[in-house]
Amino acid sequence: MTNDNHAGGRLRTEIRFADPDLAYRMIVEAHRGLTEEESKALNAKLALLLANHIGDDLILAEAIAIAKR
Repeated sequence: MTNDNHAGGRLRTEIRFADPDLAYRMIVEAHRGLTEEESKALNAKLALLLANHIGDDLILAEAIAIAKR
């Protein structure tokens, strides 16, 4: 995802990490050694924590719509 203003949306989709590979490795490492159930729970908790950090219902709705495509 690289378009910062897709279809008039407000969700920022450009890569904003200084080191995207590090961000990816952190997520992968967090899942290491977890069962499938534990991994799904981690994903759900992480999504809720980050959604709360954003704190914007419209942005969350837009992100959900894009993720479901």
